[in-house]
Amino acid sequence: MAEDAETPIRAGWAAQNPLLTEYYDTEWGMPVFDDDGVFERLSLEVFQSGLSWLTILRRRDAFRLAFAGFSIERVARFGEAEVERLLHDEGIIRNRRKIVATVANAQAARRLRDGGGGLAALVWSFRPERSPAPANDAEVPATSDESRALAQELKRRGFAFVGPTTVFALMTAIGVVDTHVVTSHRRGCSGLWTRDGARTAAALPFADAEPG
Repeated sequence: MAEDAETPIRAGWAAQNPLLTEYYDTEWGMPVFDDDGVFERLSLEVFQSGLSWLTILRRRDAFRLAFAGFSIERVARFGEAEVERLLHDEGIIRNRRKIVATVANAQAARRLRDGGGGLAALVWSFRPERSPAPANDAEVPATSDESRALAQELKRRGFAFVGPTTVFALMTAIGVVDTHVVTSHRRGCSGLWTRDGARTAAALPFADAEPG
């Protein structure tokens, strides 16, 4: 019984495979503040749409190789030749719409950077005043008011394949919100949220901007 009491509490999906468990315990919900890092996570969420996250994790190294380490500057220069190359890359998900969307998103992210902002700053500007505090998996939301607003803003800026669910998944993955259940050993792992969903005093590396 003592051993059971010490077993870490995780989201149900994190117990389905050792790769998912490692991702949950070391990466999911940890802050990502650099533009290329946010672009990578957004791109992986785009490819995950309609598929399992395990499918994406198993191909992550291949995705990084195929998409030039998810360098915004490099992917933004991809043309039809690169798209055709990716369509023949068996290591990734060969979906033309998602590949084209990823290139378009790199170009949109580059425009943001050229305009004096950046993808990371834009995404983090939609951090809510409070984070969800789910007691169990059933209480974890799939979208939020902020994800719907951010999805709309990203589309306005030229991003593609960025619906509210995909955007909320991104926000949870990089710590913009904390959707670990409140009893999880990873609750509050970002240092940005308390167990009950309030903001901590930790500062972001860029000034909080008004959404949009």
